[in-house]
Amino acid sequence: MSFSLDIQSAQTLKSEAKAMREARAKAGETLSHGAALEAVARAHGFRDWNTARAALPDRVAVPFQVGQRVKGLYLEQPFKGMLIGVQLLGDMQHYTVTVLFDTPVNVTPTFMFAAYRHRVVATIDIHGISSALRGNGHPQMVLHRD
Repeated sequence: MSFSLDIQSAQTLKSEAKAMREARAKAGETLSHGAALEAVARAHGFRDWNTARAALPDRVAVPFQVGQRVKGLYLEQPFKGMLIGVQLLGDMQHYTVTVLFDTPVNVTPTFMFAAYRHRVVATIDIHGISSALRGNGHPQMVLHRD
């Protein structure tokens, strides 16, 4: 049972334990808060609650969230927009983001031909910088909070 797509924290495990207790109560079973914490900790691969609590931070700040206003550069073109998709990758250091631009961005280097993007998907690090580079060595996307 997991209710969070972000990095595990003591707070997310406590929330899972609370939900477990409520679900058991609806089924007519009594479960102490301590027993629920122990069960959730084991479900996440920890020996017990104390081990989980020592290994996990209290809370985790998430740098990017769905619905967040952002600005930056895409293919060196400035943009403003909204994050409509955010997925934390397995290495816990990169995100796949989907940005909906306020104004479409021309992604061609010449004005003789225009190709406008309304929405793009990119992989960025926790600082908002794409590891994918353009031919000139600049990142494909640089993302900032608006």
